[in-house]
Formats: sequence, C-alpha cells, structure tokens
Amino acid sequence: MEQLHQEITERIDAAVAALCDKGRLEAGSVIVLGCSTSEVAGGQIGKASVPELGAVIAKAMIDACRARGMEPAFQCCEHLNRAVVMERSVLRARALTQVSAVPQPKAGGSVPAAAWKLLGTPALAVSLQAEAGIDVGDTLIGMHLRPVAVPLRIGFKTIGSANLVLAYSRLPFIGGSRAVYE
Repeated sequence: MEQLHQEITERIDAAVAALCDKGRLEAGSVIVLGCSTSEVAGGQIGKASVPELGAVIAKAMIDACRARGMEPAFQCCEHLNRAVVMERSVLRARALTQVSAVPQPKAGGSVPAAAWKLLGTPALAVSLQAEAGIDVGDTLIGMHLRPVAVPLRIGFKTIGSANLVLAYSRLPFIGGSRAVYE
C-alpha cells in the first residue's frame, strides 16, 4: 500500500506540473480534480470507496497545487450533484453559488471528503469553470472546465488502476478569416 501512496503522490504532482507548463496556467488558476478511489484501488467506480486513498490523493493535490501557486478544487460524485469543494476564498473571488452539504465518502466521495478536512476554510460550490482538470477513474469533470478544453497526454495513463485524463483550457478563437490571434 505504501508503494501505491508514493505513486499517487508522484503522479498527481507530475500531472499538476504538466498542466501548469503546457497550459501556461497563471498563478491563482484553479485545477479541478475528479477521482474515484474505487477505480484507483482496482474496483468499479462508486462501489468500493477507499477513504485512506482519498486522504492521500487530496493531500497530494493540495500540496502540488500550492507549490505552484494554483488553487485545488475537488469534484464530488453524483450523490452531491457533482458539486465542487474548494477554499471559500476561491468561491467568493469567482462569485460562485455556494451550496450546503459536507461531503462524505459515500455521498460526495472519499477525495472531496478528505479535502474538506484538509482545506483551511472549505466551501461547496454548485459548479465551477476551472482553467484545468485532472480526471482519475472516469469521473467526467468536463462540466467544470471552461471552454475550450484541450486534452493533454503525459508519460503515464493511470494512477493505481484508474484511467488518467488531463485537460487545460484555452481562450476560444472567434471572428473567422479576418480575425488576428496572438
């Protein structure tokens, strides 16, 4: 299990670093994480939540984001309508709609439940448009990415037994053939 914890920490850090680099994220950008601990542990999404892994993953995400000046956010499962856990200061700065719930391993997910305990002043927002995202275990984070999402491939495709998908966003191009872009 210790080897899996080390892999999680290293891969989350590498994923955040790649998003910051390739997505040219500015300080204060939000990276949303959706994660199924069931899938990381080799089970089926939503069927075998692992709170211990949730704590490892949430801490790794918080540490990796803070080391680079990013803001972490954590997507809950469908039992909380995929609401997003973040620091209250981020919720307020982005004028997001706050909702009332406290994520639990079986109602929200193990990672958001752990993040709730690890963040300084956690809050739950109904939705978010993050600059980048990490999806571990096919949790479908796309609803929380701002347009236009750009998939990013890195040197590995899994965390534990779970599929890994990364995306950052770029500004939409508008205007047609006469438009000039940077």
